[in-house]
Amino acid sequence: MTNENGDYFERLVDTNALRTYLEEQLGNAEMYDVSHHAEGHSNETLFVTWGDRELVIRRPPPGETAETAHDVLREYRVMDALQDTAVPVPTTVLACEDHSIIGSDFYVMDRVEGDVLRDEEPPRFRTPNARRSIGEELADTLAAIHRLDYEAVGLGEFGYPSGYTERQVERWTKQLDWAFERTTEERAVPELETVGDWLADNCPDEHEHTLVHGDYKLDNVMYGPETPPKIVGVFDWEMATLGDPLADLGWMLSYWRDPGDPEPATPELVSTFMEADEYPTRKELVERYEDAAGIEYENDRFYRALAVYKLAALGEMFYRRFLEGNSDDPMYPQMEERVPDLARRAAGIIDGDEPL
Repeated sequence: MTNENGDYFERLVDTNALRTYLEEQLGNAEMYDVSHHAEGHSNETLFVTWGDRELVIRRPPPGETAETAHDVLREYRVMDALQDTAVPVPTTVLACEDHSIIGSDFYVMDRVEGDVLRDEEPPRFRTPNARRSIGEELADTLAAIHRLDYEAVGLGEFGYPSGYTERQVERWTKQLDWAFERTTEERAVPELETVGDWLADNCPDEHEHTLVHGDYKLDNVMYGPETPPKIVGVFDWEMATLGDPLADLGWMLSYWRDPGDPEPATPELVSTFMEADEYPTRKELVERYEDAAGIEYENDRFYRALAVYKLAALGEMFYRRFLEGNSDDPMYPQMEERVPDLARRAAGIIDGDEPL
């Protein structure tokens, strides 16, 4: 077994128990290997070779106790419902609630081959047409999610779309308040309170009701190994629900860079290669999305400011966990400076900075 992280790997998976389970469900396999894929900051990912099949297992971090956090079976449910739709997702294989196997709920899916674009574009995509296609595929796939008839695929009871946007503002304000209980002893971020008040005052009263991904951005999709670029998988559905599609679009746009944008407030989390020539601009992505989804993008400043506000709230929660000794992630202490930078960015979007 591939076991780079020693004790942590052993907390993630009992390889003998997993092998027994897979034999019972999939039949015997001569080749068996498990490795930990360390990318990401949420649910854990394991790569499994099972005979001639390449599989992926998703499970929560070890030790997670919150009832609704890291709900991998919810993630499985939505991906399973999307199997024969226009939304590209990996093929689902198994879902398991038996904690005696690896210590948590988990699910199994087929591994998809391709590239997740984070720090740079693959050499095969370094052409004007490919660069444009990267952005167009991103917009078109989000539109496919939002066009989906969620009732027809069995997701009619997957969430409560009415009032989704207002609840988002309330939820992330409460998360910030929780973090501030500790972090204001180190430094205050008054700009976030101002942004939160503006969002509450300017929240749209009505919105379309669609399936929403909840974390849709460039590094949560995979482009296949072929050229031109084609999205072959959308990942990380744990925040999916029924709600406001423009919240998804605003989140995606908050991570997309235009030439001349200010320096990223969180360079650890933001790709910048799409500032190069030939990539679509945010405005062009919006136009592409509107044509594909049949939904008009209104209230841009609200939705992109909300996205940055949510990211700032996450950062402040990370910072509290660092201060309380509940994480050794090297990114967390950087939030002392990054969150005020994000607050200024959100305020700037409200004031008209980073326009479409």
